[in-house]
Amino acid sequence: MGSLRFAIVGCGGITLQNHLPGLALCPEVRVTAVCDADPATLDRARRETGAGTASADFHQVVTRDDVDAVIIATPNFTHPAIALEAIAHGKHVLCEKPLALNQEDAWLMAKAADAAGVRNMTAFTYRFVPAMRYLHHLVQRGDLGQPYHYRSCRLQDWGTRNLGWRQQKALAGTGELGDMLSHRIDFAHHLVGPMRRLVANLKNLTPVRDGRPNDTDDWVAILAEFQSGATAVMESSKLASGRNESWRSLDYVEINGSEATFEFTTGRWDSLQSGRKGGPGLTALPVPREFWVWPGSTRDPSQGDPLVAFRYDQAVEFVNAIREQRACAVTFADGARAQAVMDAALASASAGGWVDLR
Repeated sequence: MGSLRFAIVGCGGITLQNHLPGLALCPEVRVTAVCDADPATLDRARRETGAGTASADFHQVVTRDDVDAVIIATPNFTHPAIALEAIAHGKHVLCEKPLALNQEDAWLMAKAADAAGVRNMTAFTYRFVPAMRYLHHLVQRGDLGQPYHYRSCRLQDWGTRNLGWRQQKALAGTGELGDMLSHRIDFAHHLVGPMRRLVANLKNLTPVRDGRPNDTDDWVAILAEFQSGATAVMESSKLASGRNESWRSLDYVEINGSEATFEFTTGRWDSLQSGRKGGPGLTALPVPREFWVWPGSTRDPSQGDPLVAFRYDQAVEFVNAIREQRACAVTFADGARAQAVMDAALASASAGGWVDLR
């Protein structure tokens, strides 16, 4: 396979931070088309990528013969239409999370991609953190024993600033649930497996953000039971004052099993905390160097900020899956399974009780 030609639909911060640096690591990859609704953002993307085509209309981009693959980084409500159009024209698709506003649309995307035989990936970026990869390896190897409990806590201080489309339910679907907790739901599936039932609550504590209405959730918590019988507790907030943001804030996962406990914190990308049954407590467990970089990535882990650079490996995996004609490590089906949990959380919060996963 020769050069891979990419279209990027949505050229804002996530594209600049994650997608373009990741594509830059991949040999024989070119961005041939860019799309964004904002003229200034579109012009910047055209200049930075050298793309020959720049349009505000995604139809004119994802249908082009000089496009092999599409990256979607637009407001959540637009994802299904863009992805389905790209899939219908035989394009491979990497889409930001959450895939859609509901699981029906997410599963439609997953089934369409599989039927078309195109590679598909949900941008659950934290799967590529070295410590997270090593934790999954240890669980799969059996070091944990039988999983008992999974818990995650994501606390950031976003204050009351304007979040743009992300604070509009019609455009985003949800707030903290889809934005941050979706990653931790994916962690839970990745480490323990599918969930059986859950009870959840959501809070909107900032109905006005910087003078603009906000009808999305600032805080969410889920208590769940896995099909295996293990339990989960997950909490995420934008209003943890003093906690800072992004990788500087608390992003914590702990998993307890019959033989051991492991703790993962994004800020410690190259180590876990671990303890054995009956032991004195948790101690540092270094992540072996073979987990520092995703297989096939040319990224130098000593270069740049390691709490940012791991994200570039996501694009490497997408490109390699296309070239190797295999499923991506994170697929649309993974995104749809997370969306099913989010839908159940919304139903539970509305009804005030336990909801079975379907």
